[in-house]
Amino acid sequence: MKTLISKSTILEAAKHSINEQSDAIKNIAKLLDDSFAEAVELILKTNGRVIITGIGKSAIIANKIVATLNSTGTPAVFMHAADAIHGDLGLVQKKDIVICISKSGNTPEIKVLIPLLKRAGNPLIAITGNKNSYLAEQANFVFNSYVEKEVCPNNLAPTTSTTAQLVIGDALAVCLLEMRDFSSDDFAKYHPGGTLGKKLFLTVKDISLQNEKPNVGLKSNIKEVIIEISKKRLGVSAVTKQNKIQGIITDGDLRRMLTKTDDFSNLCAADIMTKNPKSIDINAMAVDAMQLMEQHEISQLLVTQDGLYAGVIHLHDLMKEGIL
Repeated sequence: MKTLISKSTILEAAKHSINEQSDAIKNIAKLLDDSFAEAVELILKTNGRVIITGIGKSAIIANKIVATLNSTGTPAVFMHAADAIHGDLGLVQKKDIVICISKSGNTPEIKVLIPLLKRAGNPLIAITGNKNSYLAEQANFVFNSYVEKEVCPNNLAPTTSTTAQLVIGDALAVCLLEMRDFSSDDFAKYHPGGTLGKKLFLTVKDISLQNEKPNVGLKSNIKEVIIEISKKRLGVSAVTKQNKIQGIITDGDLRRMLTKTDDFSNLCAADIMTKNPKSIDINAMAVDAMQLMEQHEISQLLVTQDGLYAGVIHLHDLMKEGIL
């Protein structure tokens, strides 16, 4: 039967792992030299792509760095080191720059691959923890990812070393991003389905046109108002005259009406509506609609186009789109 381990022991082990890796990362910053800056300058000048390769856990890190570079304006492609020597080397084109990731820099697959890359004349960047390795000696630029030991108790499982590789990759991506003046607008172009992309591109029109357009007149009776709000299922109806907004009636207005009177047979929309309701232009950004709702603590906005009633946008619409 296994001995029960206390929560404090588990937390202590977790904190130790995080602190050890944090210290190792701080040391990585001290190992950066002119080779890093020169490599960044080369990547900025190239018309080719960045091909990143590795094997084992380093290949997984390579995949992540590729994803980060692509999303921040640097075209990148992953190539598995083992597959490269069995046909995938054709991925590498004349103007491409190759980054090879390897903790030891001496794995068999790397030793076979490097001469092939050198023969083709592609610039080679090494991310390795062994500056005296075969990879480091053959590379044009070396990013030193040396760590004293893995945080793994047996000093075997790639942990601190892969964290170091990842941090160097992120540093590379950020430097390229800054040198290119890559803005949030640029980022959104590569993330049109993400939250940032939607905040920068999604308009009120994109959402409101998908909704019903509840509308009653000033003299509509309460039953007509209730039916319209229920039918259009937005919890609200505009009150208009010649399609110009005169007011708004929400579910809350109906509830408040019931607390004030037992007989509403003679009441009409004009009697219970809120005048001068908050509205937003149909061409405004969806994120602006969200901010307006938050500012006034409301859940719906009437939408206008050229001064006329054009629909409704609801807080739930923005939540569904991931704006919130």
